[in-house]
Amino acid sequence: MPKGSPELKAARREEIINACEQLYQTMSFKEITLKEIGKVTSFTRTSIYNYFQTKEEIFLALYEREYDLWNEELQSILINNEKLSKEELADKIASSISDREQLLKLLSMNNYDMEANSRPERLVSFKTSYGESMKNMCRLLRKFCPDKSVQDIQTFLYVFFPFLFGIYPYTAVSDKQREAMREANVDYVYQSIYEITNSCLLRLL
Repeated sequence: MPKGSPELKAARREEIINACEQLYQTMSFKEITLKEIGKVTSFTRTSIYNYFQTKEEIFLALYEREYDLWNEELQSILINNEKLSKEELADKIASSISDREQLLKLLSMNNYDMEANSRPERLVSFKTSYGESMKNMCRLLRKFCPDKSVQDIQTFLYVFFPFLFGIYPYTAVSDKQREAMREANVDYVYQSIYEITNSCLLRLL
């Protein structure tokens, strides 16, 4: 068990997650190792094992934090609005997800490997945050779309949440990918995160 106060343990855990996030800005998931993460923390690499057993657990914690931040935004929509039209609701949800590019990037990764290589307690913690985002979406639909049945809401969830997994690859396109699409004669209209999400939401709502 790691030594120190709960505050110190929490701070070191956050430092590890922040180091992973920093590296993820310029490196791929495959390139990032515990050794690389250890290089950008203020304590020894071996100390990481007191908090996370695998690289996947660190990424899962980053993933969880991103869901927590999105949940705060969804809760804000719920609490700070008395009434919203379907167009206004679509706009606010699309805006909330456009602020979460990190979450969308993580969603586009292989979640199976991250979850398979994490301890059950880490996975449960992550699933709690993920599940809360689905609950928040249900709360938004019940409040602002009272005409929707339980089945309608269920259908929405099972279309919108899988849709989120594909947003990042369709919106974060490199020059190399654009050139390849041009040479392949693929007539593709590039959209922002907000545009592609809002369009989907308007159809679902």
